[in-house]
Amino acid sequence: MEHLKLCASDYRFMTIVWENEPIASGNLVKICLEELGWKKSTTYTMVKKLSEKGYLRNENSVVKALIPKEDVQAFESEYVVNNTFEGSLPAFIAAFMSNKKLTEKEAEEIKRIIEHNTEE
Repeated sequence: MEHLKLCASDYRFMTIVWENEPIASGNLVKICLEELGWKKSTTYTMVKKLSEKGYLRNENSVVKALIPKEDVQAFESEYVVNNTFEGSLPAFIAAFMSNKKLTEKEAEEIKRIIEHNTEE
């Protein structure tokens, strides 16, 4: 599962791909210039690097993600909980919520998620 760990720049780049896929490589270059300030060569280097790692496919100058965003987010979340909070989800939530207030809508969504994922 270590293959799902992305550094910050890789994640930002993958987010652009996820939001626009399938995307022509020329359009990807334009978006990366606008959103990340990257040169064409930087974007193509990232496409090559992440293709070699198995995150992307670049076929006929069309880029598509091979790994869903949700899988990467789930891996990253589990990694943080396990390595920073000794596997304790309540400790993670307590730390995360220490300076935040939820909207009623957010609280209801979290309750729904908990109920859906509670063992009986």
